Formats: sequence, C-alpha cells, structure tokens
Amino acid sequence: MEKKLDFRPKMFSALRNYNKQTFMADLMAGVIVGIVALPLAIAFGIASGVSPEKGIITAIVAGFIISALGGSKVQIGGPTGAFIVIVAGIIGQYGMTGLTIATLMAGVFLILFGLLHLGTIIKYIPYPIIVGFTSGIAVTIFTTQVKDLLGMQMDSAPSDFIERWIAYFQNLGTIDPWSAAVGLLSVAIIAIAPKLSKRVPGSLIAIIVMTVAALLLKQYAGVTSIETIGDRFSISSQLPGAVVPELTWETIKGLVAPALTIAVLGAIESLLSATVADGVIGDHHNSNTELIGQGVANLVTPLFGGIPATGAIARTMTNINNGGRSPIAGIVHAVVLLLIFLFLMPLAQYIPMACLAGVLVVVSYGMSGWRSFRALMRNPKSDITVLLLTFFLTIIFDLTVAIEVGLICACLLFMRRMSETTDVRAVYDEIDLNEDADMQAGNLEHLTIPKGVEVYEINGPYFFGAGNRFEDLMGRYGNRPKVRIIRMRKVPFIDSTGLHNLENLCLMSQKEGITIVLSGVNKKVEDVLVRNGFNQLLGEENICNHIDLALERARQLV
Repeated sequence: MEKKLDFRPKMFSALRNYNKQTFMADLMAGVIVGIVALPLAIAFGIASGVSPEKGIITAIVAGFIISALGGSKVQIGGPTGAFIVIVAGIIGQYGMTGLTIATLMAGVFLILFGLLHLGTIIKYIPYPIIVGFTSGIAVTIFTTQVKDLLGMQMDSAPSDFIERWIAYFQNLGTIDPWSAAVGLLSVAIIAIAPKLSKRVPGSLIAIIVMTVAALLLKQYAGVTSIETIGDRFSISSQLPGAVVPELTWETIKGLVAPALTIAVLGAIESLLSATVADGVIGDHHNSNTELIGQGVANLVTPLFGGIPATGAIARTMTNINNGGRSPIAGIVHAVVLLLIFLFLMPLAQYIPMACLAGVLVVVSYGMSGWRSFRALMRNPKSDITVLLLTFFLTIIFDLTVAIEVGLICACLLFMRRMSETTDVRAVYDEIDLNEDADMQAGNLEHLTIPKGVEVYEINGPYFFGAGNRFEDLMGRYGNRPKVRIIRMRKVPFIDSTGLHNLENLCLMSQKEGITIVLSGVNKKVEDVLVRNGFNQLLGEENICNHIDLALERARQLV
C-alpha cells in the first residue's frame, strides 16, 4: 500500500483552540527565548567562520520557518553548536558559496527524509554513536575557542586538532591577561547566573557586564588589548536580499558528503530535541513533518546568507520552562531577534571576543555529555568500541568521517544483533510437542526421531547468518543422515539472503544424497518459497504443515 504524504504542521492544530491566555504565555516565552538566542546566534556565527549578523539571520529565518512548518509544538530552531565544526570545515575548503550550496542540498535531503517516512528510522541510530560524535563536537568547539578565550596573539591556529594544541602550548607566552580575565569571568558569570535568576540567561548577563567592563577599561585605564567583534568584523544591520548561488554539477558532486552530514546531523539533533520536549509537555511530535520543516528552513536560510539550522534543545527547553506551548512562541522569538537585528545590531561591535569564547566554552561543556559518556564506558565492549571510535574520529579527523563511519557501525551492529535473534539448533532423539503450534490433536507429548534422520529447528527470522549456523551444526552432528528435517514453525519471514542460503543448503544436501524436508512452514513463508521454486527443488510432498507429517515422510524415505 502506497504511503501518503506525512506533512501536518503543528501550527494548524495548535491554532484550533487558541486563546488570549495561551497567546500571552507564548508571547512571554518567545521574548525570553529571543533574548537567550541572541548571544548564542552571534557566538555560533563567529565560531563557524561567518560574520555575527549571519548567525542572527539564521536564527530569524530558520526559527520562523521551523516553528511555522515543523512537527513539534515547542521546537525552537536556529544555528547550533553541533554545526560549528562542519560549517567551518566547509567554508575553509569550499568558501561561503560552497557552504550555501551544501546547506541547500542538505535542505533537499531533509525534505526527502520526511517524504520517505525516515523520521522514525533516524531516531533509532544507536545511542553510543550519538554520544560519541556529540562529545567529540564539544571537545572540538572548546579547542577552537582557547585562542580567543585567553587572548593569545597568534595569526591563525592550525585546523588540525593535535597541531592546534601544539600551537597553543608554543604560544602560551602570548596570552593577554586582560582578555583572559574577561573570558574566564564570563564563564564564571554564566555558571553562577542560574542560581540567582533562571529567567535571565547567564550568557546575556555575561555579555552585558563584560562589554561594559571592556569599554570602561579602554576609556579610563587605557586597556586596548581586549579584542572586540568590531575589531574583527564590520557589523551590518541591513536585511540582505535573496541570492541564488550558481550551481554546477561538479560543485554538487563535491559537496554531497558534507551536505549529507549536515542533513543527518540536523535530523538527529532536531528529532532528539523534539523527543525531549514531548516528554516534558506530554505531546507527540510528527517526525516526518519536522524533517520537512527543517528541510524548508535549510533551503530558504542560505539564500539570505544564513548557515545550517536545526532544532536547539537548550532554547526549546527555555521556551517550555517559560510557558511556551505552541509554535507562536517560536515565531515571536524570530520577530524579537529581527527587531534586535534592525535596531540594536551596531552595539554588537563592542562585545569582547573573549566573552563570546566564554559563552561557547560553557556551551561545549553542556554538549559534552560527560556523564553519559562515563556511563556508556560500563556497557558491553561493542558499545564502548563504537563510542570511542566515533569520538576520536570526530576530534582527530572531522564530523563527516565520524558520521559516515558511525552510520556504517550502526548498520553493522544492527545486522549483528538481528542475526543473534535467530537461533538454529539440532534436536536429538525426541521432539517435545508441548506448546508446539504445528502438532496434530491426539498426538503423544513426545515424538521419536527415526534413525537416519536429523532434525533442526530455526527460532526467529531466516536471514543472513542462519545458513552458516546450519553448516556449523551439521559438521558437529555426526554421521551423514538420509533425511534432514528443518522445522520452521517459528520463522515469521525469510528474506532473499535466507532464500539463497536455504537453496545452497538444499543443493549441497542433494549432492550428498540427503533429502530435505521442511516442517511447520507458515503460509507467508510458504508463499515466498513457492514463488522461488522450492516446491520443485524439494518436491511439494517434502514441504509439510506439521512435524508428525514431516516425520512420517522421513520414515517413508528412510
């Protein structure tokens, strides 16, 4: 049956019973989230290698679209720390035009994920992989901020993780004490602020206090070594026009891997955020609609100079904790950011770079998930291997490699664990018919296996791995029999790999003069076998509905 389009934005259902009370709650939540998002948008933009206003434009455009078209009532979208590493890498290799094209392609991928109903599948990516690359991103973000946090006088830091840290140690003597004080005090303020007030974000307090302090130090103490945003960037408060980049087939081919990384990372982060939000507000988001909404946002945002966007867990939780209960709160947050951008953006030039680095250091600590990382280290060795592999690939190489290898590991782990659900065993001497689904009424509780007959039983789906287990069992069973009975009463389905293995087993047995008899085959599996010619390969009389018929057939053959 063909699947229907699964696109039902929460905006429409949320507005059916909307009232003034809900609007006032959404309005207050939206204003607070907009204020919280401001320093983060600026910091994420700069850390990604673009100008600060591009971070805010991303929060405005993507935030509006994700709330209007998404599948979650309370999701807040915008730039996030997870994209810093991948965005900076793409800009370094392909420039801003390459980033724009990669983001557009990622938007197309996300829409396709939603149209193909992959929303629920993406949520089943193994937890160790998610923790591994999230922790790796956190370490990488922290590493990129050390220079600005301490005010090191370096032309540029190497992009390689190990080389960057070597360069830091070589330049310890260039640390500016004033910038380092601003950076470390910013971290302290953000850490202490929640204990004093949970409504006003610590990052905003830190930026206001440190900006004023830097201005006073410059004005009255002659301290000019504290670098600000205005020293590094020219600030613009003008809304950009939409620009469509020139697309060539060669560029598109070269950017498939980064675009897919953006799409997969965005899908995982947005659906995780929506799932966490569901648990708090008691709602159920539509994952496929959420992916389509995220896709549209990443199609539109880069046209205005923005960077990749996704659902942000911290801002979404801020929205919920301040009373937001519909997509209107997310739209209000985008409008608040737009007003700040139009009227207050020139003031951003006075914000110290060390203060923004402090904000990102705290963000990286929150992303690190060190408690989850430590807990996973007590899990089975396979989980630990995947966790550490993804973590070290993220920090030493890049996120694209980590996600590609991580997804391959996820597939291999899935295949391994699924194969372990199927058990193949040999039955000796007697068959216990208690609770057997393929027994005939009136039979004894036990059936004796005739001499010259071997009985094997498959418990679970018959696919990859089951055929090899047959060969291992048959090698250990003993003398060569005249008949092999394969009980399939607990086989719910068989795939093409299982069919291939079973066919090889039957052909190999026939060459050895051994007859294969199938027992307890359910209607669904039998139809598949018949379509693939097993009734001709084995003979219809050798495909039996229950075990006593199979044993009777075996006695005739013996």
